[in-house]
Amino acid sequence: MFPAFMRENPRLALFAVLATASSGFGQTFFFSVFGGGIRDTFALQNSTYGLIYSLATLASAILLLKLGPLADRWSLNRVTTLAVVILATGCLTIALTPHWLLLIPGFLLARLGGQGLMGHIGLTTAGRYFSTNRGRIMALTSGGFPIAEAILPLSAGLILAASGWRMPWFIATGLLLVVLLPLLLYLSRHATHPVVLSGNRSDHPHAQAVRPDYNRSQVLRDPGFYLILPAALIVPFTVTAVLFHQSAFAEVRGWSTEQIGLAFTGFAAGHIVSLFFGGPLVDRIGAQRALSYGLAPIFCSMLVLGLSDFAWTPNLYLALCGISLGFIGAAAGAIWPERYGVGHIGAIRSVAQASMVFSTALSPILVGVLLDFGIATTGIGVLFAVLILLSAILALVATAPKQRA
Repeated sequence: MFPAFMRENPRLALFAVLATASSGFGQTFFFSVFGGGIRDTFALQNSTYGLIYSLATLASAILLLKLGPLADRWSLNRVTTLAVVILATGCLTIALTPHWLLLIPGFLLARLGGQGLMGHIGLTTAGRYFSTNRGRIMALTSGGFPIAEAILPLSAGLILAASGWRMPWFIATGLLLVVLLPLLLYLSRHATHPVVLSGNRSDHPHAQAVRPDYNRSQVLRDPGFYLILPAALIVPFTVTAVLFHQSAFAEVRGWSTEQIGLAFTGFAAGHIVSLFFGGPLVDRIGAQRALSYGLAPIFCSMLVLGLSDFAWTPNLYLALCGISLGFIGAAAGAIWPERYGVGHIGAIRSVAQASMVFSTALSPILVGVLLDFGIATTGIGVLFAVLILLSAILALVATAPKQRA
């Protein structure tokens, strides 16, 4: 019934996919549907609305550093309940808010529960409970993100057009509490408590060495962690900046709305298709090498953005961005348990996840400043290509962590 790579624990494989898909209610692509309606309701300028969103995102990253390690100490059911309740509370707060100031706690809770905790829990589960086919499971788990990208914005847009911008948030709250939470708890009901696994080493074939698991403080003292982290962050950093300012790029280049809509179809297709190749690549050559190789498509995409100006430019560069998202979804999730073991993977992943949230909050600001200073898309594309290349090189040269006593 299930593919061979899922048979190690099929229920937890489905749990991981559903958790990452559920994170969509707190992701930027879902919020983007409501920007115009919320700004009109509360008479907010674009800059004010963007500032509220960025501050809430940064605050959620800080809180994730505190809450992320709970995945190592609490049962999977308990930490999942916490995440879903936080996310649902954020959705309900946004739906009910009578004043724009209450958008701040609403955004904070939705971002913390969605992009922060639900994505963290899904990827941590895939890393902790699977070993022999971890790359494939990571690719499957990361598939939850494009599933949400395909379903949630379209559904929310249709409901918004019929009932206003508050109704989708009410429906999201109900779905989370009445449908998704019971289903997630059912799938994870037999999961081994993380404490039972805390002494186990990673037995992935590409693990660096046979050694006890590393805790977060030891990982933060490993120079290799800081060499690999940029490669794990550069794709979401770049894609967030590019998508957030896509309308500005289109105006500069003269791309039509129809062109951009078609280009996003290629973006989603590239993301989904590359997941099928990214997982086996990780299992075959190891996550560290796969992480660097997976940056090649987005490196090319930024060169296409910066150095070409044809009718097919948006289609090609967005498709290449999507391809890298799929590869990095598998490799970046597998690198930490492969390198440091699974005993403290929740705490370790919380650092990577919080860093990702920080980076995706700052990258739109960076590109916005560059655009305001008159830097053309050529300069922006070449700049990001250089950053991507440097990240790939740093990840390749990172050595194994020092042996623990």
